Amino acid sequence: MNRRLLLLLVACVAIIAAGCSLAPEYTQPQLPVPGEWPQGEAYQAAPATPEAPELSRQEFFSDEQLQKVIVMALENNRDLRLAALNVERARALYGVQRAELFPAVNATGGGGKKRLSADLVSPGDPRTSEQYSLDLGIASWEIDFFGRIKSLKDQALEEYLATDEARRSAQIALVSEVASVYLALAADREILKLARSTLETQQGTYGLVQKRYDAGIATELDLRQAQTPVEAARGDVALYTQLVAQDRNALNLLAGAPVPEELLPVDLENVIPPREISPGLTSEVLLRRPDIIAAEHRLKGAYAFIGAARAAFFPRISLTTSVGTASDDLSGLFNSGTGTWNFTPQIVMPIFDARVWAALRVSKADREIVLTQYEKAIQTAFREIADALAVLGTVDQRVAAQQSLVNAVAETYRLSNKRYTKGIDSYLGVLDAQRSLYAAQQGLITLRLAKLSNQVRIYAVLGGGTE
Repeated sequence: MNRRLLLLLVACVAIIAAGCSLAPEYTQPQLPVPGEWPQGEAYQAAPATPEAPELSRQEFFSDEQLQKVIVMALENNRDLRLAALNVERARALYGVQRAELFPAVNATGGGGKKRLSADLVSPGDPRTSEQYSLDLGIASWEIDFFGRIKSLKDQALEEYLATDEARRSAQIALVSEVASVYLALAADREILKLARSTLETQQGTYGLVQKRYDAGIATELDLRQAQTPVEAARGDVALYTQLVAQDRNALNLLAGAPVPEELLPVDLENVIPPREISPGLTSEVLLRRPDIIAAEHRLKGAYAFIGAARAAFFPRISLTTSVGTASDDLSGLFNSGTGTWNFTPQIVMPIFDARVWAALRVSKADREIVLTQYEKAIQTAFREIADALAVLGTVDQRVAAQQSLVNAVAETYRLSNKRYTKGIDSYLGVLDAQRSLYAAQQGLITLRLAKLSNQVRIYAVLGGGTE
């Protein structure tokens, strides 16, 4: 009997390993976006540069100080740590579901001694007796003939893989956000430096106008007009002092610890820009993005869940098996072979259960929902990359135009100031030229920031590079 039961258990495990599945066959959906990137006046030809997946993070971010801040964030950021813990949780849940394929064997042992009265024992027999028992059992093990448990295991596996891709996506987003905040801090520090320089210049100009007013050469209107840019620059100094402090706070939060001053950028001019990268020739690069991969894993999991729902229409076969033995000494317990075997099969045949039909309809609806989410994720990714490419195709022209504007306005300011000091024009022309120059200089810094930030954006929306 022992041998027959062992052979039966081995056969059942072999059947389960071979298994069958009622899940529909998965085929990758077609991309719901054009096969090529947008063309037109806003887009330039793809540069002959590496694609994002070909570059490591260290190769893309050339600035060593920024690299060190990114490493701090990868080690200490709490959001990324939560994403990693979610991966561990999904892996554990997959292990739990996979364990359902195999029987759980339980063992219970016991023993005891008792001492009998001398009146109840025959002469020569011991008064103390010992008794040991051992029970082994398999409690309600479901034999997965129709792949129900296997489908649930496959679904758990796909959820684990999706969660791991979500962790990768969170890591790319974190790296991108750290770089963006780092660059914003550099730009705000440069604008703060510009505001302080402008304030100093305007205070000097105001002092000269004050002297001219005291000498009766300038009017009170000139004096008040000269005071206006002084107060505006003073307000900007306070504003950008605040923004720099907030940028540092944001960077410290992302890094998970205070970033040392020596790792912070002085200004945008001294930051080594990231490397330029190419999006490739076709939109199939979208399939490399971890969020798209995660969405596809969830879609595969939805297919597997349909298999589990279909399997619920078929009989569920469970086995309950136990063996018990007892002996008055330990050697006899394991060698006597006098155990008692109990073998109990149980078959549950669904006749009609509205819940089973409802579960199947839910599983099919879930598949359509996840499929729609997958397609929407691809369309959103396509739009993100197209937007970044539109910026890439135009930002250099905008920077060049802004630089020419700064040069022109600077010359206008110089000539206006010269005409005012010679008494040809009023101070209003100087004031207008100064305001235009200050605004143009701020705009140039902002555009340079937009160019660098867009390079980081392209890196992120293309799925990042290697670790």
